[in-house]
Amino acid sequence: MNIDFAALFESFPPEISVLLISMIPIAEMRASIPIALSVYNLPLPSALFFSIIGNIVPVIIILIGIDKIYQFLSKRSKLCKNFFEWFFARTRDKFAKKYSRYGEIALILFVAIPLPFTGAWTGSVAAFLYGIPFKKSFMLIVSGMLLSSLIISLLSLGIISIIYF
Repeated sequence: MNIDFAALFESFPPEISVLLISMIPIAEMRASIPIALSVYNLPLPSALFFSIIGNIVPVIIILIGIDKIYQFLSKRSKLCKNFFEWFFARTRDKFAKKYSRYGEIALILFVAIPLPFTGAWTGSVAAFLYGIPFKKSFMLIVSGMLLSSLIISLLSLGIISIIYF
């Protein structure tokens, strides 16, 4: 399944498109930064700014409201309840070894690695599941996002320079 994220938001200004793409769970900055640089030709500082801000929005929502969202939707839908339980179990499973070995630093690394099912969304759920307080988890997640944006930018710029030069 290939999703053309740039086409989804083509009616928006490039900066808003990048911001919105970075809010999508699977896409996050893994998609928004390369799209900002190669499709919209945004300068790197703009690509980073809108990608990071967009990726922060769901983090705040998840850290503050995931428990309430889970409780509300689970009471109304068995499908939602099953999804949350699957996602929580998967996140615990993916994060448990790292957390027991590295402690809270594992959250930075978990968010920083730009692979599917890692990133700010899953990191926020992991912080919730492991009871890391909001301020601490927010700072750890943002630190991971900054590292991730650096990795993605370096990869994107390298690939772009190979393609165009």
